[in-house]
Amino acid sequence: MIFLKSPRELQRMRRACALTCRILRQMGEKVRPGATTREINDYALELCRQAGAKPLFLNYPGQNEDHPRFPGAICASPNHIVVHGIPNDVPLREGDILSIDFGCQFDGFCGDSAYTFPVGSITSEAQSLLDVTQEALRRGIQAAVPGNRVGDIAWAIQNYVESRGCGVVRPLVGHGIGRSMHEDPQVPNYGKPHEGDKLRVGMTLAIEPMTTQGHYDVVTLPDHWGVATKDGSLAAHFEHVVAVLSDGPEILTVEA
Repeated sequence: MIFLKSPRELQRMRRACALTCRILRQMGEKVRPGATTREINDYALELCRQAGAKPLFLNYPGQNEDHPRFPGAICASPNHIVVHGIPNDVPLREGDILSIDFGCQFDGFCGDSAYTFPVGSITSEAQSLLDVTQEALRRGIQAAVPGNRVGDIAWAIQNYVESRGCGVVRPLVGHGIGRSMHEDPQVPNYGKPHEGDKLRVGMTLAIEPMTTQGHYDVVTLPDHWGVATKDGSLAAHFEHVVAVLSDGPEILTVEA
């Protein structure tokens, strides 16, 4: 079921999303050679505590009872890991890239955002992947207007990414968001225009292109959570929560 948000609910979502954005930015200031993703995760937990927010990913259930719950407040995914990387004590190295995905619940509503950070100086090829993914996100957001369909967002992302010689990950998708982190509809990053659910005023969507330098095939790591590129190529991930409004899309995951 798709939940359309009232103006009052959107105002509460703006607060939750602004807080999410602020905490993600503050985490980004800790991304440097020698830092560990566990340290960054612990910092996120402390920032949530100070703000009175609930970290959404911590103890998130797996796909079945044999699947462990997610142990971190953030998904910390370096280099070839696309998403769902578990924070650990391995120091980041000069030239790495680190995708951090973070969500929190505040005042009854959820925010969710991701950013791929350079660790020190990175190669021009890695920077190009980051630039392509950010531009793909921008183009996907531009397509989030009333009357369009989810497929128009997906096509805008896929068409641009593949035109730049990069891959678009298939099994992982964006989603509706509101009182719950995952709501309908699913928002793929590939597809055909004019297909899928019609976009209506009041919908709130987490749009999140996940791209690769090489082939788009991915594998799940032995920890049951991390998803990595099958060919070992670099991956990037950027995400915003967007409201579909009568005068166009509004990015909610911005600092107030």
